[in-house]
Formats: sequence, structure tokens, C-alpha cells
Amino acid sequence: MNACAFALSRAGVIATLALLAGCASVPPTAGNNPADPFERVNRQIYAFNDGFDRAVTKPVAQGYNKAVPRSLRTCVSNVFENLTELTSMINGALQGRPKSAGTGAGRFLVNSTVGLFGCFDVATHAGLERDKQYFALTMGHWGVGSGPYLVLPFLGPSSVRDAFGEIPDYFTDPVSYIYPVRDHYLVVSARFVVKRAQLLDVTNLIEQAALDPYQFVRDGYLQRTRSRIEGDGAPPPPQEEDPDSAPPAAPSSATPAGSAAPPPSEAAAPSGAAPAVGEASAGAPHKDAEKGEVTP
Repeated sequence: MNACAFALSRAGVIATLALLAGCASVPPTAGNNPADPFERVNRQIYAFNDGFDRAVTKPVAQGYNKAVPRSLRTCVSNVFENLTELTSMINGALQGRPKSAGTGAGRFLVNSTVGLFGCFDVATHAGLERDKQYFALTMGHWGVGSGPYLVLPFLGPSSVRDAFGEIPDYFTDPVSYIYPVRDHYLVVSARFVVKRAQLLDVTNLIEQAALDPYQFVRDGYLQRTRSRIEGDGAPPPPQEEDPDSAPPAAPSSATPAGSAAPPPSEAAAPSGAAPAVGEASAGAPHKDAEKGEVTP
């Protein structure tokens, strides 16, 4: 009887989430952005993920933050982060960057021993700053384009390149080798909740401030990934025109013949010019905050 009731309740939750996804608002210009040709489908998946997050993940993460002391939460988060150092070490080597590979190896060794299996981030205090790497960045480092933007069910913002990068990342993740399968899924679920708890303030800000949360997360994710790849010394990808952005300001009228042009120090900035945009704060959850890591 209890099993039937559980199955019915689970089916009800899934049906509700599917209904929410079907009701997602899609602007008429969806699909016009060259970086996001699948926007209509992506928005449906985003709405599904958001519904699942509001119904399940976010309440669990909020309960975790309330029930577990901050010091213990930091310890658990550090342990999970320490396991990613192996992936960073391997990808640093694949990128031909021995310093990055050595940093990942050193951090894992120091934090796994002196830091008590990663509970304490001793390596950072010793001058070994975290340099998180993953296979999508490795492909980008060697010139592989990101391809169209994607939103993956449950994992959140991604791209064609980054989605393929999840496959080798799975095999370099020590959690993937936990058996039996039940224990594996318990650890994966715990890591998911811990990561979601870290992003509560970020997603609350997006919900309150962003006029279009989908576009905010998408643009932040793409900019963050692009800045990571260019910062690692890879050739910058070609810039594609975004039809959602404002057109450039029209040039000012020509200087009349015979009159001297103003010196550069006195030249006024073009009307409507905006300051340079820095690195976006919205990460991505994917699944993982560093990988994209906002996952509403």
C-alpha cells in the first residue's frame, strides 16, 4: 500500500513538472541568437529544471543549511572539492600545462593527508591556489568550438562541447567508482545537495534581479566559459553577433573641413557606450558551480 502511494506521489510530481515545462513562456525571437539556436527547446528544459529545483532540490538544500553547522558544511564541501583535483590534474596535463597539473596533484596530496581527506583546505594556505580544470576546457584549449548552447535535464547550462566533455570527466571522477550502486547514488545525491546549498544566495539573486533568468544564466555561462578558455592561453573563439544586444551607437558627424579635430583627451565618449563587461557571476550546477554551475 505504501509502495503504491509512493509511486502515485512520484508520478504526480513528474506530471506537475512536465506541465510546468509545457507552460514555459518562449519569446517570439527565440532561436535568433546564433549561440542558442535551440532556445525554444532549451527554455522548456530550463522550466522543467526550475520546477524540479523549487519542488525538491532547493527545499532539501535549505534544510541542509539549517540542520548542519557551517563548519561541518565547509568540511563536507572541501572533501568533495578535493576529489575534483584529480580531474584538474589530468586535464592540466592534457592541456600541456605542467604547472596546472602539478598544482592539482599537490593540492590533492596535501589536502588528503594534512587536510584529513580534504576536510581542511591546507593547500590554499600553503600557496597552492585551486585551478579547476575539466575536459570541456581542455577541448576549448585546443581550439574546439563550444557549439550551440544547451540546457541539460537536471544538469543545467551546457553546450555541445561541454556535454561531450562530461563523458571523460565521469571516468576521472573517483565518485564514479564507488560500489555498490546504491552507495554511489547516495554520494552523488549528497554532492548535488551540497553544491546546491552553496548556490542558494546566487539563485535567489537571479530570481529577484533578472528580468529574464534564462537569458541571464545563459549569457553568464557562455561568458564564464569563454573567459576561462581565453585566460588559459587558448586562441579566442570568433565573436558572434548577438541579436538580443543593443545595436552600436551611430558615429558622430564628421568634423567640418578646415577645423582641427579635438585631441584624444578631449574627445567625448560615444553616446550610449557601455563600460566593459567583466566576468559574469552566474555560473553555471551544472551540475557544478565552476562548470556552469547555476542550476535552477
